[in-house]
Amino acid sequence: MTVPDFRDPRLTEQRNPKTQRIDVASALEIVELINAEDAAVAPAVWAVRAELARAIDLVVAALRRGGRLIYVGAGTSGRLGVLDASECPPTFGTPPEMVVGVIAGGYGALVKSSEGAEDDVNAGMAAMDQARVAPHDFVLGIAASGTTPFVRAALSRAQTLGAATGLVSCSDPPRVLVETCDVLVLPRVGPEALTGSTRMKAGTATKLVLNTLSTGAMIRLGRAYGNLMVDLMALSAKLRDRGERIVMECGAVDRVAARAAIAAAGGSVKLAIVMVRKGVDKAEAERVLAAAGGFVRAAVGDPPPVA
Repeated sequence: MTVPDFRDPRLTEQRNPKTQRIDVASALEIVELINAEDAAVAPAVWAVRAELARAIDLVVAALRRGGRLIYVGAGTSGRLGVLDASECPPTFGTPPEMVVGVIAGGYGALVKSSEGAEDDVNAGMAAMDQARVAPHDFVLGIAASGTTPFVRAALSRAQTLGAATGLVSCSDPPRVLVETCDVLVLPRVGPEALTGSTRMKAGTATKLVLNTLSTGAMIRLGRAYGNLMVDLMALSAKLRDRGERIVMECGAVDRVAARAAIAAAGGSVKLAIVMVRKGVDKAEAERVLAAAGGFVRAAVGDPPPVA
């Protein structure tokens, strides 16, 4: 009798020999097994650092020419893309349309599983049309297995529309994506502790990649001063406090003066720093900052060292 070959060639679908008895493990043993597997994630992302840097450059180029970063994914991958996009405005003061997340099944799929949506190639293509993808955009597909039909179709359509494209995957993608995407970021984290559960190591690796991608791009665009997020949107008490403390530190002023400077700057922490450091009003600070390309360091010099 011939034994059928049931093995899946995708790395994310293979069984992990280290966890094959996880179903009879104690709670502590389960924690230890999963944590041991998680330890492989950061090294896997480190191994693709050059490709990730290339992706950052592509994002920066797209945003500088007035384009957008558009994430597209399904399931966990899609949710992570939408999450990263939604965090850019409060963190970096970006307009909501600059970084966009597209998920198979629409926004309802963020809170309720819509697994069948990942197989809809027509929806993947239509999503790019609905997003009005254009040549100045950068579209990044996110697919743990590398084979999600919705993502593959979306990338194909984006390429037809002239956009630059990339793929984040934890498994080797099909040849068509290898040959057509401008960049591939493939952190190979290996088989999951629970076979095929890509919300685990693959999801963690994807989150690390997207964190680095969006943060790196925003830093390269001047939305940080040293390691301070000077373009943050102070929409909560915590962020207002952070903004005031940033101005206090960078301008060597007390909280009252920092708060007054931010108010005079129309809520902009970045402008407030320039105003305090240069001793100028808002209009002059805007001119100085514009002349420096939006980079605070170029406008006023180095930030204070970490105490």
